[in-house]
Amino acid sequence: MNILDTNEFAPYYANYIKLVSEQDIVKGLNLQKVEMLHFFKSIPVFKHEFQYAEGKWTVKDIILHLIDAERIFAYRALRIARNDNTALPGFEENDYVISANANDREYESLLAEYEIVRNATISLFETFSMEDLLRLGTASNHNVSVRAIGYIMLGHELHHKNIILERYL
Repeated sequence: MNILDTNEFAPYYANYIKLVSEQDIVKGLNLQKVEMLHFFKSIPVFKHEFQYAEGKWTVKDIILHLIDAERIFAYRALRIARNDNTALPGFEENDYVISANANDREYESLLAEYEIVRNATISLFETFSMEDLLRLGTASNHNVSVRAIGYIMLGHELHHKNIILERYL
């Protein structure tokens, strides 16, 4: 993704960002929502709580992780777009997964929540001007732009889709 400057994101996000081919964030979020819902619905029921190794996440855990991470990223984007200069903390994804109890949930409820959260993210990003998208803030002790957050969300989801394809199916 050559559109971003290296000062717009932490180096560890480069692996997510490079997975994204769509330059229009809102278009990418919309397309990905449809693709991911189709993908999640194609996963056989007996794989929903499958772990490829002891202590690894299930597909349900991954879906809820994507939901939680998207909420956090969208919150960061909102704060930065609104010119809130407060440094935003990181989050420990493994703690979230343990506390979320995704495997106690119905699969369809996870998919419904995924769609609701994605629609909210799309709605938020539709409101951002170019000035908003270029605005820089601090999250997890690194500079990040609002537009980089959009690409990170898209790439993060593609990263986890690839893991599901490689290790779960």
